[in-house]
Amino acid sequence: MSADALFALFSILMASAWTPGPNNMMLAASGVNYGLRATAPHIFGVFVGFGFMIFTISLGLGEVFDLYPVLHTLLRYGGAAMLVWVAWKIASAKRPGEAGPETKPFTFFQAAAFQWINPKAWIMCISISAQFLDPVSPIATAGTMAGMAMLSGATSAAGWAWFGMFLQRWLHTSARLHAFNWTMAGIILFGVAVVLYSGFGSG
Repeated sequence: MSADALFALFSILMASAWTPGPNNMMLAASGVNYGLRATAPHIFGVFVGFGFMIFTISLGLGEVFDLYPVLHTLLRYGGAAMLVWVAWKIASAKRPGEAGPETKPFTFFQAAAFQWINPKAWIMCISISAQFLDPVSPIATAGTMAGMAMLSGATSAAGWAWFGMFLQRWLHTSARLHAFNWTMAGIILFGVAVVLYSGFGSG
């Protein structure tokens, strides 16, 4: 891959990784509610999981979904249902020590698995693979894309979680914390509505 292509790839990945989406809203909420240290497994799960996902899709897994359109439908509605559940967990999260059901941050494996039902992750993987995969050396270019995706994802995941942790000072009252959590949940639900309305995953 040429230097120009590498620069273009990295620029696209950085811009995409830092823009608001389900991962970033969840990370910000986790940073607010649990702090940066407890959110670390979530951070690692996001960028490692996405790197593995883009590597796998670049090597041809995406073709399976073209052959079996029903899997697109399952992805569409399964992912939407999961995001609604995540939005509810964020909206109903309690400050540590508060009365109510106990909530916990995502584990590494939960965050990594979540990438496979994250519509934004799928859009990024498919579009980037189509633009940058070199059929002459697919493994090398898929590895390069995965490495750059992990690098950009690490910066954005840590940045959004840190942003959430930074907001803890302002969100010291229960009313502000609940308002923040409901706002993050609302953004995620809005994204779900956009995805379903746009028909992503319907084939």
